[in-house]
This record gives sequence, C-alpha cells and structure tokens, in this order.
Amino acid sequence: MRFPNKINRFNESVISKFSVVLSVLEQGEMTVLELYNTVNESTGDVGDFLEILDCLYALGQIEYNAETRLLHYVSRN
Repeated sequence: MRFPNKINRFNESVISKFSVVLSVLEQGEMTVLELYNTVNESTGDVGDFLEILDCLYALGQIEYNAETRLLHYVSRN
C-alpha cells in the first residue's frame, strides 16, 4: 500500500485517490465492477483499486451490502 512519504509523492499514494472513488459513490450505489470500470483510469491497477476500497471501508466511508452486492457512500448527516 502506497502512502505518502519521502519516496512516494502524495499524488502517487492511495490516499490521493479517495476523492475519486467517493465522488462517484456519492452519485449512487454501484457494484464493485461498475465502480472499477468507472474509476480505473484514475486509480491505476486493480491492486491499487482494492487498496483504496479497503482503506475507505476501514475508515467507515463506504459500506458493502452483501445481499444486493452494492457499495454505497456513508454520509455523515
């Protein structure tokens, strides 16, 4: 997992891609594959994409509904 440090610039880290994924999920729920197809040009390879999802899930920013198999943004209203 690439975090910003002396070697990796912020824009090369997974943290810089959080806003791309969250802005798409704010528009509505989608499957993991739909989300990947939407953001793959901005997030890099599938490994980076999965790391982004792992981090956002651990931070409580996204949730996964196993019944519907959809990801959705967790709003804090």
